[in-house]
Amino acid sequence: MTMVWICLAGGLGAVTRFLLDSRLNSRFPAPIPVGTVVINVAGSLLLGFITAVALQHMGFSQHLKGPLATGFCGGFTTFSTASVETVRTSSEHGIFVGMLHCIGMAIAGVLAAILGLFLGSQV
Repeated sequence: MTMVWICLAGGLGAVTRFLLDSRLNSRFPAPIPVGTVVINVAGSLLLGFITAVALQHMGFSQHLKGPLATGFCGGFTTFSTASVETVRTSSEHGIFVGMLHCIGMAIAGVLAAILGLFLGSQV
């Protein structure tokens, strides 16, 4: 039954990503795909938070961790889209802008995960 919840949560995460990405990119046109950056950073923060809460609280249901972490966060964030968008950004705006996008998103994602772990450990 856990697998079903992971699948459903993954689908919900993917739909949420699609809607948020479309909205952000249309409202904030920029040389870099703002939607994917925001989504991946927010997903890193959320996954860090969920992980810390699960580690801190033995009573945290493993039935929740799979759907929330693997399912929703896995469906919400996207490494493959970020990779393709980095290549596309590089070809449209130059290698410097593409690499700045790639490196900036990676650093922001790691920092967001650290913050999520910290915040989750405070709960």
